[in-house]
Amino acid sequence: MPIRILPAGADPDAVRSLTTLLSQLPDAEPQPPVGDSTQLVDTLARLAAESVDELPEVVVVHERIGPVPALELIREVALRFPAVGVILVTTDAGPGLFSAAMDSGARGLVALPLSYEELASRVQAVAQWSTGVRRHLGHGSDVFGGAGGTVVTVSGAKGGVGATLAAIQLALAAQASGRPTALLDLDLQTGDIASYLDIQFRRSVVDLAAITDISPRVLADAVFRHDTGLALLLAPGEGERGEDVTDRAARQIVSALRARYEVVVVDCGAQLSGAGAAVVEMADIALLVTTPDVIAVRAAKRTVRMWDRLQIRKAEETTVVVNRHTRSTEIQPALVQRITGTALARTAIPANFRELQAVVDAGRVHELDSRSSVKQALWGLAGELGLVRAAEGAAGHRGSGRGPGGFRRRKE
Repeated sequence: MPIRILPAGADPDAVRSLTTLLSQLPDAEPQPPVGDSTQLVDTLARLAAESVDELPEVVVVHERIGPVPALELIREVALRFPAVGVILVTTDAGPGLFSAAMDSGARGLVALPLSYEELASRVQAVAQWSTGVRRHLGHGSDVFGGAGGTVVTVSGAKGGVGATLAAIQLALAAQASGRPTALLDLDLQTGDIASYLDIQFRRSVVDLAAITDISPRVLADAVFRHDTGLALLLAPGEGERGEDVTDRAARQIVSALRARYEVVVVDCGAQLSGAGAAVVEMADIALLVTTPDVIAVRAAKRTVRMWDRLQIRKAEETTVVVNRHTRSTEIQPALVQRITGTALARTAIPANFRELQAVVDAGRVHELDSRSSVKQALWGLAGELGLVRAAEGAAGHRGSGRGPGGFRRRKE
């Protein structure tokens, strides 16, 4: 049986040399190489969504890959695709890096310059391990549920546009449909999810920031279980502690959540932090909430351009949601889309704060009346994005209810 090998690296010459050598290995079947971390994860997710059998047995990651550092990338691949064996190719084959690579989930390490014998030996061993894991767990096991949970980020074009309320209601809609859902407050200095839900908590996302291996038990200790069934991972009560959550920690935390929940909704707030940027970059769906006024729309345009300059997210991979919409306003959703150059959610959220005021003041937004036009719109948006489980034919299918392709990051 041929060994499918997926090379990954940012240096074209290094990847070309690696692919050439891999093609000479016995029974090897090198796949077209991928050039960065995003393309690698997207490729594996696309293959896993088709069938576990489509996944390569071995992924070979060159140390010079980006934008996610190699060890963090290996950790994410190992967590989301546990039957794929990862080999790190590096100039530093010392015991320190070897230990760090193994801790991240790598199955092997090969030193540069490449040696045919060493590469062949490592690939064969990792391929045998991968085949054994798949045989042991079985192709139908839930362990291989595909790409993991759907990650949705909700960012505000500016403060006060309603991003937090939107994030909460999207998460509630997903949970109510029967999909296990986590809500992460990554507005690290001014997060208000706890206030909106009137809860007292001891643990926060900061408690996971320094942990290199987030086990299910460690994650469960940090998560607050709400009466609605939502799993909440909250921003720290002391805003200055938010600086402890680095981009690396944020990727690891979100990867741990998406491995255990079908839907992960992340409130990123309106200020761009390193942690927020990392999560927006890795999200399946990135929402940008704005209101139909000149100041907010200009802020949305600035945010989209900044994300593009920093290579966080392309405009066409971002979906704008118009909140507080009225038919009488001069700025309509279609104009917002033209100005920002983004995708546009078909569902606009109506302006009706009177419906919200009582539950917001009481910190009970989860008790918003089902007849509320705002709630109906936000839950309709959840359905439009594919966050809710279909009423028929979806039971037991982890990938069910996923959103239409226009909202998700396009797979290369």
